Amino acid sequence: MATIPVSWIVLAVVLVIALIAAVAWALSHRKKQSQRLQQRFGSEYGRAVDELGGRSKAESELKAREVRVEQLTITPLAPPDAARFTQAWNALQSRFVDDPKGVVVQADQLVRELMLKRGYPMGDFERRAADISVDHPTVVQTYRAAQAIAVRDQRGEADTEELRKAVVHYRALFDELLEVRVPKQAA
Repeated sequence: MATIPVSWIVLAVVLVIALIAAVAWALSHRKKQSQRLQQRFGSEYGRAVDELGGRSKAESELKAREVRVEQLTITPLAPPDAARFTQAWNALQSRFVDDPKGVVVQADQLVRELMLKRGYPMGDFERRAADISVDHPTVVQTYRAAQAIAVRDQRGEADTEELRKAVVHYRALFDELLEVRVPKQAA
């Protein structure tokens, strides 16, 4: 009967231990990555899991969003721009009672203009919402809700209370995006 050299047994044990360690590290890394994405994206993480049918696909999509947004040049507004946008929003909001349908359309347009001014690309709605979700995950859900109401309104299915909610949702996103760059003062 042939005997297996001790050095081969030791090598096999070392390889098994290394394999176990590698698997444990990979699982730990994946768990940390999942936790990071859940913390960063909040409810958008769960939405992506539901929409894409699984955690792995959702996490790949969320990481792709991060990479895409990192390549954008998102900048805060200069104070005069912020003041102009704030004035435009206040004027828009004051017209709601007389023209709720028109104000919802204008609110969407103003939010898009603000996003464009900040440096977000203006692709389709889903791309805009995905881009917003990277840096502003707490308001992307309200943006989706506002858009859904606007679409229902285009079909004549939204009442005035829903239109009011849409404007409130757009306002939440508007406020979140209204970051101002404070000019550096000479010393």
